[in-house]
Amino acid sequence: MNRTLTLYMAAAVIGLALGGLFAWTTRDEPPAPGLEGAAVGDPRPEFRHGGLDGQWVSASQFDGRLLLVNFWATWCAPCRREMPVLQAISKRHPDQLAVVGLAIDDLEAVRDFVDELAIEYPIAVGNADIMATQRAWGNSAGALPYTVLVDQNGIIRWQHLGEVTSDELDAVLADYLR
Repeated sequence: MNRTLTLYMAAAVIGLALGGLFAWTTRDEPPAPGLEGAAVGDPRPEFRHGGLDGQWVSASQFDGRLLLVNFWATWCAPCRREMPVLQAISKRHPDQLAVVGLAIDDLEAVRDFVDELAIEYPIAVGNADIMATQRAWGNSAGALPYTVLVDQNGIIRWQHLGEVTSDELDAVLADYLR
């Protein structure tokens, strides 16, 4: 009787192991973290958010231009470090490149920070609405900073999660700024 029970137990363990292996190898792969929504090669989604100057900032107002969209917050240290880089690139290519900042933050905190750094490119401020835009633009993880390059035809050409450096931006933009 003990030998029969042992055989049944061994068969059950082997069956469970084979079933688990089958389930593991045939599962659907989830999307990579941070890559849900629009991806490189997709048309850019629209957004429309309130700007610091009281005017709307929308993606479509930059149609026909190279567009760099940066999602950020004042409480995000890497975001704070990359803002001067974005300002400099904006000043270097004013006729070819539009830079837009979408801040997930408090209006007054953003105003103070933008004034402190003398940021001149358009900034829009929001919370849940900009988080939804960020997801639509390919960052489902919600991590900051997140930067997206859109070409003159409205196609997403580059997505970057994390702090971006001047050298990285120069390398990415080299193919589009001529």
